[in-house]
Amino acid sequence: MDDRTHFTVTDSLMRYAEFLGYGELHTKIDDKTGLKAFIAIHNLHRGPAIGGCRLMSYSSVDKAIEDALRLGHMMSYKAAINNLPHGGAKAVLIKPKEEIHDRNAYFEAFGDFINDLGGRYITAVDSGTSPHEMDIISRRTPYVTCTSQLGGNSDPSPLTALGVGRAIQAAVKFKMNQDSLEGVHIAIQGAGHVGYYLAKQLHELGARLSMADVNVKALQRCIDEFNVTVVPPDDIYHLECDVFSPCAFGAVLNLKTINQLQAKIVAGSANNQLAHHHYGALLHERGILYGPDFLINAGGLIHVAVTYAHGDLQKSTEQISNIYHTVYDIYERAKSENRATNEIAEQIARKRLGE
Repeated sequence: MDDRTHFTVTDSLMRYAEFLGYGELHTKIDDKTGLKAFIAIHNLHRGPAIGGCRLMSYSSVDKAIEDALRLGHMMSYKAAINNLPHGGAKAVLIKPKEEIHDRNAYFEAFGDFINDLGGRYITAVDSGTSPHEMDIISRRTPYVTCTSQLGGNSDPSPLTALGVGRAIQAAVKFKMNQDSLEGVHIAIQGAGHVGYYLAKQLHELGARLSMADVNVKALQRCIDEFNVTVVPPDDIYHLECDVFSPCAFGAVLNLKTINQLQAKIVAGSANNQLAHHHYGALLHERGILYGPDFLINAGGLIHVAVTYAHGDLQKSTEQISNIYHTVYDIYERAKSENRATNEIAEQIARKRLGE
């Protein structure tokens, strides 16, 4: 069978899709290659939807669809708040239990799937894929970025870190009236890819760094290169610092941890940092300035969107750097309206998406 095939979507998933404001959900099965794929297109109001293609194992089809829906929705908000001419989408490929027999044929079949959508979806690298797979997909469709011809890189971490670093600079200027990060104490939760590049950037700008991570090897690299102070993972929340930067797990900002915070600013790369949407208001009430995660961690998306349109790495870097001004405007509006920054950012994104 080599055509798009409909799966039965459970009632709970359908309600979830409706709640998120979808959109479209496309499916394809190709028995010849073992391809089982979903493309969740959240919104097309601003232009073709863009989002990564992940190849992962899932415990069930429902889990794969849920992942696509959740991530596609997030991509719409990232694109809208950063004023990109795109909606959001996500492609999820269920990794076969056995090794893919012919990887070229597998990704060519996925390229045909994308091409059948007529430009409604533009794909990019994500977990389990790389510029090599994007090159294969490009044999069958022009609706692909992150190819080797476009200077593709399978690791968006440096670009994500660049945007987060600019948001921290904006927050320090707004909250502490400092143009420089010299001597500013920043506590980074997570020494992984983004945490490492963020620490590198902040160290070069003169910040004083504390870091926490359960990965001793990753942490040691940051100690050796940036002279960071190590903090036990459970102590990072109540460390006295200027900036707390969550760069590991989502949902780390809850009632307990927010009340522990001794920071003036929260700005990090992790997705879905707020355990509940309303906790942004709690941060606001405590006088802690919050950099909305879907705005400030969008460096990777900005890069793939701009390079797809213009093939210009410098232009994408400039637009990522402009996160400084975008988030600074939100900080000012939050103060003027006495509202949480995440509420304002979400309101702007929804308006731009035509919701």
